[in-house]
Amino acid sequence: MVAARITVNGKETPIAPAAAHTTVLDFLRDRGLTGTKEGCAEGECGACSVLVARPGVHKPTDWVAVNACLVPALALDGQEVITSEGLATVDEAGAATALHPVQEEMAVRGGSQCGYCTPGFICSMASEYYRPDRCAHEDPAAGQAAEPAADSAEGTDSEHGPNGFDLHALSGNLCRCTGYRPIRDAAFAVGSPTEDDVLAQRREQSPPEAAATEYTRDDSAFIRPGTLAETLRLLSERPEAVVVAGSTDWGVEVNIRSRRASCVVAVDRLPELRELRVESDHIEIGAAQTLTEIERRLDGSVPLLAELFPQFASRLIRNSATLGGNLGTGSPIGDSPPVLLALEASLLLAGADGEREVPLADYFTGYRQSVRRPGELIRAVRVPLPLSPVTAFHKIAKRRFDDISSVAVAFALDIQDGTVRKARIGLGGVAATPIRALSTEAALEGRSWTAETVEAAARVLRAEGTPMDDHRASALYRSAMLGQSLNKLYAQTTEAVSS
Repeated sequence: MVAARITVNGKETPIAPAAAHTTVLDFLRDRGLTGTKEGCAEGECGACSVLVARPGVHKPTDWVAVNACLVPALALDGQEVITSEGLATVDEAGAATALHPVQEEMAVRGGSQCGYCTPGFICSMASEYYRPDRCAHEDPAAGQAAEPAADSAEGTDSEHGPNGFDLHALSGNLCRCTGYRPIRDAAFAVGSPTEDDVLAQRREQSPPEAAATEYTRDDSAFIRPGTLAETLRLLSERPEAVVVAGSTDWGVEVNIRSRRASCVVAVDRLPELRELRVESDHIEIGAAQTLTEIERRLDGSVPLLAELFPQFASRLIRNSATLGGNLGTGSPIGDSPPVLLALEASLLLAGADGEREVPLADYFTGYRQSVRRPGELIRAVRVPLPLSPVTAFHKIAKRRFDDISSVAVAFALDIQDGTVRKARIGLGGVAATPIRALSTEAALEGRSWTAETVEAAARVLRAEGTPMDDHRASALYRSAMLGQSLNKLYAQTTEAVSS
């Protein structure tokens, strides 16, 4: 087995003697790369953001920003990482000779005060800077902060720049003292990579293949098997193993609760879990694809998922998080289960004895419990076709972005000639598991899509589930929001349906 190592800013660096649970953040800081900071240690502030070379959607390689505080260093064995220090141009002696364009704009437009959060912002901005399909709509005026173009193809709001920069790329980065206006100015002022930009050129080559890894220290092991069959065999032998993909959930357990595992098995780069196939009667989404990859590959072809993605945590989290992980935790407040329930999705569970398909509506059995057997993996999510034409995802939370849902409601309705032919409603945050609103579905199907029908069904919806009081919301508030969400859907869709 080749010794585990990461290429950091162009130089191969051995991971040993790090512990199996050591994060990329601690790994980098231990080697003097202190631009990478620890803020929250749970993926909410972005101070730890770094760039990783990942398989691309529009080019062979994408430079993807991730939370270094959550990812185990061993998960990047054989991979390439760029930190904020590695973005600047350096001479043969390693001294910086020129700032990166993103760094330059942040400096001249006053985008940094105390500077603590700045390196993380820089890396997230650089990821968007190198996004292959980012297209400028007009050149920013020299010496002036760019303003969003009113006729921008990417939107007419203040969150999209004339240079094609999507401010949602920074949704996972927090600044406590500078203020976001100069940071926004810097983001909207950056141009496009030049032909001699080394990192831009790197996108034309494939990223490193995932390294088969087996690393043990202090009775803790980190293993990345090479195939699904090998993974399933390992899980049958070691049922206590913790399975990770993006590590956005397990990383929090390691940092905040000091959890340690005797064996961690990484499945994020297994080819069998990274396919996306569109068939005549279904779409099959590999469980280890990141949410960003799914979003860009589907490109809006599943409108309900397209509505979910911008509301799911932050771009930094979506760059690592997977559907398999979100479903595998069994959390009643995960954002993807209500959407997938409304889409009537099923899960393909792979085990040493073979594969079986389970409807998601039958998957959850209790709080963080499911029908998944020891040693089984979620290989893929299957969404049947055709899709219902009327869909919506309503997330009720205290923050607009990057927050946990108090209530999540997903709708998928087929309304023909003013009558509800089919209704599927997925709920999160109102029971011990994500659930289908079966009584409400029955109250809608076969009835006219009218204010009277909706109001009667809203009363039924308010009684679905067993909501509880906690620090996010009261049970009464959750129930009220259920009914209000259906009224909101009616208000949003009446004109479209009638036309």
